[in-house]
Amino acid sequence: MVTNVQTPAVRTDVGLLTPDDLHLFNEGRNYRAYQKLGAHLMSTGDEQGTCFSVWAPNAREVSIIGDFNGWDARTHQLHARGSSGIWEGFIPGIGKGTLYKFRILSQHHRHVADKADPFGIFHEKPPRTASVVWDLGYDWGDREWMGTRGRRNSLHAPISIYEVHFGSWMRVPEEHNRPLTYREMAPRLAEYARRMNFTHVEFLPLMEHPFYGSWGYQTTGYFAPTARFGTPQDFMYLIDYLHQHGIAVILDWVPSHFPSDGHGLAYFDGTHLFEHADSRQGFHPDWKTQIFNYGRTEVRSFLLSSAMFWLDKYHADGLRVDAVASMLYLDYSRKAGEWLPNKFGGRENLDAIEFLRQFNMEVYKEHPDVQTMAEESTSWPMVSRPIYVGGLGFGMKWDMGWMHDTLAYFSNDPIHRKYHHNQLTFRMLYGFTENFVLPLSHDEVVHGKGSLVGKMPGDEWQRFANLRLLFGYMYAQPGKKLLFMGDEFGQVREWAHDTSLEWHVLQYPVHLGVQRWVEQLNRVYREQPALHELDNDSAGFEWIDCNDSGASIVSLLRKGKSERERIVIVCNFTPVPREGYRLGVPSGGFWRELLNSDANDYAGGGMGNKGGVQAEAKPAHGRPFSLPLTLPPLAALFLKAE
Repeated sequence: MVTNVQTPAVRTDVGLLTPDDLHLFNEGRNYRAYQKLGAHLMSTGDEQGTCFSVWAPNAREVSIIGDFNGWDARTHQLHARGSSGIWEGFIPGIGKGTLYKFRILSQHHRHVADKADPFGIFHEKPPRTASVVWDLGYDWGDREWMGTRGRRNSLHAPISIYEVHFGSWMRVPEEHNRPLTYREMAPRLAEYARRMNFTHVEFLPLMEHPFYGSWGYQTTGYFAPTARFGTPQDFMYLIDYLHQHGIAVILDWVPSHFPSDGHGLAYFDGTHLFEHADSRQGFHPDWKTQIFNYGRTEVRSFLLSSAMFWLDKYHADGLRVDAVASMLYLDYSRKAGEWLPNKFGGRENLDAIEFLRQFNMEVYKEHPDVQTMAEESTSWPMVSRPIYVGGLGFGMKWDMGWMHDTLAYFSNDPIHRKYHHNQLTFRMLYGFTENFVLPLSHDEVVHGKGSLVGKMPGDEWQRFANLRLLFGYMYAQPGKKLLFMGDEFGQVREWAHDTSLEWHVLQYPVHLGVQRWVEQLNRVYREQPALHELDNDSAGFEWIDCNDSGASIVSLLRKGKSERERIVIVCNFTPVPREGYRLGVPSGGFWRELLNSDANDYAGGGMGNKGGVQAEAKPAHGRPFSLPLTLPPLAALFLKAE
């Protein structure tokens, strides 16, 4: 491309960054650095153009290259802002849509690299890697939602999350199997989530990433939605549309590691700037990626600004933080000798702990009506407890232990389940130590694990009955809920990121039955305070009988804040019907059957209690009244006193 010699030179007398901005960024306390760093359209009064800035403290020279100057580094060099490590300059005539990169000549070995903008708000559609000058102007229509979302995100609210991988939820087969765009997705996903009674949608990472097969978990653009599906405004439209239709949006955010692609953050200015130089701290052996140096103050400013950006500019209702365990432990996935202990000789990553606490403190200070959620797979204490009592400060934590134990239990043939009964009940020994989300996520249906229904034993009828029972038991348990897309209708094959879900299977009654069951579970979960008000409070839960391992039956009582809000749930984990099963209940009267997973509507066998049971004054399970129940095979019953 021929250089456009008419493009004006860089003006060094114009800029956005103030001395306070630079000081706070270097100090690790600039939580909205995106407002000044990167590329910003601006007017000097007599000239329109773009102000560029980038952090590259070990650079000898930094130039702006792009389609406006033929990618020639000689014409537009930025100037250093004192000792801050930041380079800045204003180029008149550069407008929206201009492609650009930073060419960085390092002090070290005169290393040269062309880098995408770490603060870029829009990048080219992969596999191309240039950044794009853009703006974030958008006329939001979700004011009512934003004013009331605090109660929808409350720990006392029903939170049922539909986890979505954008590119494979639904595709357009007649157009070469392409994924939907952000704007195409909006009405379809909103209508579906509403019909299924989900309260929240959680997207696998939609920040820009070069490798589609990473599902977004190898992020390069921490301030840009991926261009694969549209522009920043198109993504805003999607979130806005979901909000206007009563659906909250959680974004998956990955501050735990980043890829080593040449245009990205790795070895940014010819040094290990964002990552640790020592591979024992800076290289992730599982994912072959780089680990952020959380002890570097500017890295904290960068990451905290990214978190705040999605809450400020995209109205996200929550951030789910990926792979928190890998951040907390210096020896995560490492053998002896492959990691460095902290200054006290321990394996805890003290810098990461400080960063996570700082992240949660700032998020909740600025946005008290959102939630942060940790994917933390160990028994690290107080992940979702306040910082002032020694916690990490997250709002919620994924209960990975419940997921592992429950799926292991269900994989057993029912005849053997009595020997594994503790896998159902163990959770309640720790069930209120955190504010838990019960996740049946994408991780359980990939890498050869098969689908959820594929994990179930027995013939087709038993597999689908087991799947309905799994969901019933999940919704009976205290804790918020998360289901990955496709699980809600019993997709048969393992999830694949490059093709659509198997929507066509809904023509078969067993799949349609599972979908209807999840729809009704969500409805009852939302309508009944006993099932959500005290999700994270031991006052909301009692076992009725957790010891009937011989029959593989558990029964429990869920309670709301009001004494009137009490629901009994009984689960029969064998294919053997139980007639006249006597269950102790706290009060007399008629107990109505709210839900029965064996009902004909769900492709079950139609066995049940004809709408409800009259309590008898016969004590059982230490309670004054009892119900003589018919327990269908492999089924869950929900009952409430009239």
